[in-house]
Amino acid sequence: MPKNPMRINLWSGPRNISTALMYSFAQRSDTTVYDEPLYAHYLSKTPAKSYHPGADEILAKQENDGTQVIKMMMGSHPTPIVFFKHMTHHLVEMDWSFMKDCINLILTRDPKEMLVSFINQIEKPQLKDVGYAKHIEVLNYLKNNNLPVVVLDGKNVLLNPEKVLSELCKKIEIPFDKSMLSWKAGPRPEDGVWAKHWYHNVHKSTGFAKYKPKDIEFPERLQPLLAECLPYYNELQEIAIQP
Repeated sequence: MPKNPMRINLWSGPRNISTALMYSFAQRSDTTVYDEPLYAHYLSKTPAKSYHPGADEILAKQENDGTQVIKMMMGSHPTPIVFFKHMTHHLVEMDWSFMKDCINLILTRDPKEMLVSFINQIEKPQLKDVGYAKHIEVLNYLKNNNLPVVVLDGKNVLLNPEKVLSELCKKIEIPFDKSMLSWKAGPRPEDGVWAKHWYHNVHKSTGFAKYKPKDIEFPERLQPLLAECLPYYNELQEIAIQP
């Protein structure tokens, strides 16, 4: 039980490739992965409980106290690397100082593509539901505390998984492992109880899908939210690892 493993936080928004990245890191023999450990904390602190699918089951089966979750994260783990998949908007009413003892990655996605997918689960999303503003809060927090950060764009990963993941591993000073590029189809034991609501496509996958632009007309009702999201996304996309 390594007492001081490398802890990697992936700060994502919804309907990105965060679960695929979690599956990717799960292929490494030196890594243990955790799926959104702060989800129940978020539901317990916000009105999101009323419109997130499976909220009652999540609250019943997962630790609700974010302070206890952080204690778990910062404790001992069975491997020298630990990967925590998070949603950025889960960071509510929390002390962020734990980030200084972690490697922090930010994963973003073009909101025009993300929003048309997200409304299949959350019909009337708001900025607070999709993480873009919170991403910039996290980015600024890390910069202001002289902490390193690596930014990934989901599209860039899909365009060239091996190159982007190799560059990511180089930046965080771990060896790239080609096993990260593929996995067996189906659920994983680490999946959160919410997987049945959100993970249909990734459970069919055996690796990073080839990028395909969404051929869907963007709903007019989402235009105001898109306009809110784009400045945050553009700031991140400019510093993301390129394919």
